[in-house]
Amino acid sequence: MRKINVLARVMVSLAAVGLCIPSVAFSAAPAAQLKVAADVALLNGNVLVGQLVNENGTGVANASVLVQQNDKTVVALKTDKQGVFAAKDVPPGVYRLASNDTQGVYRLWAPKTAPPAAQQGALLVQGNGVVRGQAARGLRNMLANPWIVAGIVACAVAIPVAIHNADHDSPASP
Repeated sequence: MRKINVLARVMVSLAAVGLCIPSVAFSAAPAAQLKVAADVALLNGNVLVGQLVNENGTGVANASVLVQQNDKTVVALKTDKQGVFAAKDVPPGVYRLASNDTQGVYRLWAPKTAPPAAQQGALLVQGNGVVRGQAARGLRNMLANPWIVAGIVACAVAIPVAIHNADHDSPASP
């Protein structure tokens, strides 16, 4: 019986420590290193078409756009009045498109070989107005805190135990 109590205490202690360790510590790779490539279908003649827009969706005129592969610039482009750019004879592959303060990773597919979900052109959004996360208030965010969850679990265990023990310690009724 004593071994079971010791084992139970060790397991509860390990569970409490596990709640304190952030889940990021167990992830395979840091989020900053993960790159998601958007699929883009090249037009006939391996033509890459894209557009550079600002946060409001308006095309950015006369901006430089670099098409890079393996940290080497393959093509340097300029946008037109509507922010559209195009390059001929771009071989299929994975490229980084960059302009001033924005960049993106794109997987370019040869004509008629792109997957059905591939876009018809690359879209770059200029500016840093993208909000990646906000600290909202409410019960959902409170439950994301491991200390609050641990307190709820502790109460869920301690209250029934206290009620059970209180019933057994009281004198019997006449």
